[in-house]
Amino acid sequence: MDTTEKAFYSALLIALGIVGVILLFFIISIIQQQRRYRAMALAKINAEITTLENERKRIASDLHDEVGPLLSAVKLHINHLDKSEGEQQKELIVKSSLYIDEVIKKMREISNDLLPNILIRKGFPAAAEDFLTKVTKGSGLKVTFESDLQERVALEKEVNLYRIVQEIVHNTMKHAKASEIQIKVSKSEGRVILATADNGVGLPGNVHQRKEAGLGLLNLQSRTDVMGGELSFKTAPGKGTSYLFEIPLA
Repeated sequence: MDTTEKAFYSALLIALGIVGVILLFFIISIIQQQRRYRAMALAKINAEITTLENERKRIASDLHDEVGPLLSAVKLHINHLDKSEGEQQKELIVKSSLYIDEVIKKMREISNDLLPNILIRKGFPAAAEDFLTKVTKGSGLKVTFESDLQERVALEKEVNLYRIVQEIVHNTMKHAKASEIQIKVSKSEGRVILATADNGVGLPGNVHQRKEAGLGLLNLQSRTDVMGGELSFKTAPGKGTSYLFEIPLA
């Protein structure tokens, strides 16, 4: 190989090296950009979920601390009205009092749905069990709930886990045509494991394109992502749907 050929191959190797370095730089830049985009997307989702939960908390607090006492005061005034002016007046007062009782009851139910006190006081498993007992009463859906989670986790994660259970159960009752659903909560290697399975009709093959089912799955994925967890699910026509959530404690 003469001097000219050596120079040519040396120049070619240098050029290839430069191109390789440039390509590597662009690849690293793309990866970093994707990571930044994912971090920004997660931050946005987290902010949206936090805002939603804060608004729920505010409304629940307003209903409990302001509207509730106001309605109770109105009922007290109604009960102190003169009932001696005739049977019709007395009947009107009694009916008004009963109506207010019903409004107060519904208001407390709404307040509890927005942010259950038991979730804050006793944690996720107790709140989930209480929710399942109430929501499935008379629905025909048999629920099996098991939990060996003894310790409390961060309240933010408990709220998200609770909303996940709500979403799955509501979707099961509305769309799955299931007669039974099993929900199990456990702890393994520093992670909370939430597993659910129903015996319903399963999700459609184009679940991501269907508005209702796709939105429900998106909500589940979003809450899982902001907790740094992983979500997997299995479904088949006529064979039900099962979900597995793995959420790190740290």
